[in-house]
Amino acid sequence: MFINVYTLSIIFSLVFLFTVVELVRKGKLQEKYSILWIFMSIVLLVLSSTPIVINKLADWLDIKNPPSFLFLFGLVYLLIYNLHLTIVVSKQSEKITRITQEIALIKEKNERE
Repeated sequence: MFINVYTLSIIFSLVFLFTVVELVRKGKLQEKYSILWIFMSIVLLVLSSTPIVINKLADWLDIKNPPSFLFLFGLVYLLIYNLHLTIVVSKQSEKITRITQEIALIKEKNERE
């Protein structure tokens, strides 16, 4: 049985979209983080369903194998999302440090009393 890359990409997008929705429904993924994943799944689903668009974008970017554009899109998206998560983790790390310092000051104050 022959499955082309577009069909495989459509199947992957649908499975991934369903997985993200289930994770949100079960409370294992916050909505604010799921929005970007849902958006990516929908964009990938639309691109996979319209090979003409992929062919034109691949020609415009001088990509010889049009399905490679899907992988390029995924790679760029993951790099951007990784940067976003790194920024979130950095902010949370700063907050944790500040809260830890505040707790230490409160404990010290309580021990003096």
